[in-house]
Amino acid sequence: MHETSAIPVMLVDDEAHLRITASQTLELAGYAPDVHESAESALAALSTDFPGVLVSDIRMPGMDGMALLREIRHRDPDLPVVLITGHGDISTAVEAMRDGAWDFLEKPFAGERLVEVVRRGIEKRRLSLENRHLKAELEAQQSTPGPRLVGRAPAIQQLASMVQRISQVETDVLLYGETGTGKDLVARAVHERSSRGGKPFVAINCGAVPESTIESELFGHEKGAFTGAVERRVGKFEHANGGTVFLDEIESMPLSLQVKLLRVLQERAVERLGSNDLVTLDIRVIAATKTDLKLAAEAGQFREDLYYRLNVVTLPIPSLRERREDIPLLFQHFVAVSASRSGLEAPPLDSQGVSALLAHDWPGNVRELRNVAERYVLLGATCDYSLETLLQGAHKDNGDLPLAQQVEVFEKSVINQALVRYQGCVTDICDRLGVPRKTLYDKLKKHGLKAEDYRHIVETE
Repeated sequence: MHETSAIPVMLVDDEAHLRITASQTLELAGYAPDVHESAESALAALSTDFPGVLVSDIRMPGMDGMALLREIRHRDPDLPVVLITGHGDISTAVEAMRDGAWDFLEKPFAGERLVEVVRRGIEKRRLSLENRHLKAELEAQQSTPGPRLVGRAPAIQQLASMVQRISQVETDVLLYGETGTGKDLVARAVHERSSRGGKPFVAINCGAVPESTIESELFGHEKGAFTGAVERRVGKFEHANGGTVFLDEIESMPLSLQVKLLRVLQERAVERLGSNDLVTLDIRVIAATKTDLKLAAEAGQFREDLYYRLNVVTLPIPSLRERREDIPLLFQHFVAVSASRSGLEAPPLDSQGVSALLAHDWPGNVRELRNVAERYVLLGATCDYSLETLLQGAHKDNGDLPLAQQVEVFEKSVINQALVRYQGCVTDICDRLGVPRKTLYDKLKKHGLKAEDYRHIVETE
């Protein structure tokens, strides 16, 4: 007997003996047959997000199987429909497949054939519904204006809460996280949610500006201040007046310039090169770094006084490895964005793809995940590229986790998604995952999850 958690299979046939025989076969296979003698009765009983498969005879009085198929395709094109055809009725089977039938059974058919077709259809339905729920969750999260922090992991929930809190007060912020974790996104989220949201957001990559011009870039200059200064230039700080300055890779700023930055932060005023006049500034400064500035200061590679001036509020940005349960949701988000931008159809994400995503080490963090999602949209649908192939091509030494750890990560991700989907309802989750209540509670404890945390979820930014 298969472990199917009594997934329903809707069986439609006007012949009583076939209904009895097929329903007994499905029950023995562990399914829950929902039997109807007419298409009209089946349609009336068909619920939204029906989790199973519909099996129907084609030739029936009233609405026949082909009309039923067309109506279901109109209501829910992802629901697998299996049609039963008469012996030798190949043309009808071909028409049914062309109209979107999942498969067909030719009378007389063996019970094993029925069970196999249903099993494959239910797996397809499960993947379709999971993708549908992921997209619905993404749409809910994306309903918030401004940059969004997508995810349900505790680390990202805490970060979202801190962003909301910090954005409401006037203080400088230091963001600390690995390359590719989304420090720029967090900085924009703080800016957009603050009272400065309608004012300039000026981003400066301190590691990308040549040392010879960085002072002029930041503070501006007067005409004739140096060779080549043919006109006055307003610096980035002055341009951002009223808004936010984002200093990315602050650890790359030359030591000689750090003392001038410290003065700007303390006095909230800037002096253009070649001028003796101070320009008063009304700005918030958000700095970001991928290195430990305290250790850098102790090593003489960063000014200690500037470190303490910046370190008023520090927001740690979690790496993707610290929020693996968010990977499927983030991947779907980036796939949807890429598909919308390119005009291509987004390939579905199956269980093998989820396993590959969760097993990858993600040294490039969210940025790498976004790039893989874009390649998946551009190459996956047309060139039959699997996620495994794309990940190997992106990073051959992908540092896969040991098997036991991969299983744990995958299990936690599945339980987390179920908690979100059913808002912590243990009964529904047990039914969906097919596990006893005690087993679920043991696994929740093992993974540090609490059902009550999901019962009144407020959508994150």
